[in-house]
Amino acid sequence: MKELALKYGCNPNQKPSRIFMEEGELPVKVLNGRPGYINFLDALNSWQLVKELRAATGLPAAASFKHVSPAGAAVGLPLSDTLKKIYFVDDVDFELTPLANAYARARGADRMCSYGDFCALSDICDEATARLIKREVSDGVIAPGYTPEALEILKAKRKGTYNVIQIDADYVPEPIERKQVFGVWFEQHRNDVDLSDNHLFDDIPTQNKVFPSEALRDLKIALITLKYTQSNSVCYVKDGQAIGIGAGQQSRIHCTRLAGNKADEWWLRQSPRVLNLPFKEHIHRADRDNAINVYLSEEHDDVLRDGVWQQFFTERPEVFTREEEKEWIAKNRKVSLGSDAFFPFGDNIERAHKSGVEFIAQAGGSIRDDNVIETCDKYGIAMAFTHVRLFHH
Repeated sequence: MKELALKYGCNPNQKPSRIFMEEGELPVKVLNGRPGYINFLDALNSWQLVKELRAATGLPAAASFKHVSPAGAAVGLPLSDTLKKIYFVDDVDFELTPLANAYARARGADRMCSYGDFCALSDICDEATARLIKREVSDGVIAPGYTPEALEILKAKRKGTYNVIQIDADYVPEPIERKQVFGVWFEQHRNDVDLSDNHLFDDIPTQNKVFPSEALRDLKIALITLKYTQSNSVCYVKDGQAIGIGAGQQSRIHCTRLAGNKADEWWLRQSPRVLNLPFKEHIHRADRDNAINVYLSEEHDDVLRDGVWQQFFTERPEVFTREEEKEWIAKNRKVSLGSDAFFPFGDNIERAHKSGVEFIAQAGGSIRDDNVIETCDKYGIAMAFTHVRLFHH
């Protein structure tokens, strides 16, 4: 098939809409549902991300995309009991496969931003992964294939309208890509830079030059994830998964803060105070996610005041004070951080350090590199200059 009509364009008023190939056949098949324009942007970008993660790490990978930027990305490492609980998969009565672990990590790290996402899987979707997907609010999934059991589960989701896309895993696009803006054609070579090579991290200007194998893996995950964000962007990674992604900001300092705040919330959700919140039975996941998010914010009274807390909890929780939160966040360690270009100021490093960052990969090339290196040395952070910029628009 050379052409596929879409539900509509970026907005419902933008009709007609289609995807098509000028030469050859489309590398995708719609197995269920009727995807729209943004669905396919998310699908094709997220597929590239997980395919690169698979190649770089040798592990099954998953990504959660929302409006053309990743909300989460991860590889299939086993989940601790704590992670199972905060990702709401501690109650399943089936064994989690490596691919299911990758999906749970990608979907669970930033549950607020992943709500209503489009997900991508690097491997053939198995039944366990499909059963996890079925539980979440999501627009669709793309994968190189589906087992019969998985496809049956996914086709039944959203009253039979869930978007299920299969992609040819062997498809390689042409090296030159084009797009049109306001009637003007833009053309460039695809961003096919290889981020899997450890030599990418050979230029280490900091006093600390030690990158453990886990840090190298996590830095690759960070950089590959950044390749498919909207610039400016920064990504925090720990234990094989993105834990904080800040993208689409005019300031890279704001990106670092935004992503750092998300990483902090991911870590705070693992604290005894949050794990033991006395939620009512049968509360919806989305309501639980929102309640936790507000509880951890400066607006915590919005879920703790009389007349409100009774909607979520069996008893009123104690306030998680700023001092207590800072004390817990200070326990986070061995976080890796990637940037899609250079860090302009040491402020970025100061903020990253507060969220447990010990390893950094960034392009370098700023007139303030000396200040950035000095700040890394102050905190014993190992930083590599990759000399690769990953702007994506």
